[in-house]
Amino acid sequence: MSLFDPLPLPPELAGREPTPLGVLLISGTYERAHYALMLATAAAATARPVVLFATNAGVRAFLAARPDGAPGWTTLAHYGGASKRDEELRSRGVAGFAELLASAKELGVRLIVCETGLKSEGLTPAMLDDTLEGEVAGIVTFLTETEGGQIVTL
Repeated sequence: MSLFDPLPLPPELAGREPTPLGVLLISGTYERAHYALMLATAAAATARPVVLFATNAGVRAFLAARPDGAPGWTTLAHYGGASKRDEELRSRGVAGFAELLASAKELGVRLIVCETGLKSEGLTPAMLDDTLEGEVAGIVTFLTETEGGQIVTL
């Protein structure tokens, strides 16, 4: 079993069609964006279809690298700085932001960045990290993709 293989479902869920999970990331803080990725990757690892929808300040989690080479997500708000917090978490054995982004991609988490959210932050689709293979769409797409499932807001 590799890191990216889906986990076995509990016996009570075996044979049932997994319900979709929608993770709605509104916040531009490191803590909420990090946890949105934790939740999305955990659900995807259990073979649930997952849509991570970022809007408003949450879109900043998926920005392209800055001119100095720092990942775009390092602009997320955190009292000590997003990079420092990420370093602290990794030193304690918690997956870091880059690791979670890679896992989400590998596990098939569908990343949607809200077109209106980009506009509200004064950003454009060209400013997003194209290596994440996300898409720009609206809330109707998010709601359609998560119909019949759960939505968690962070």
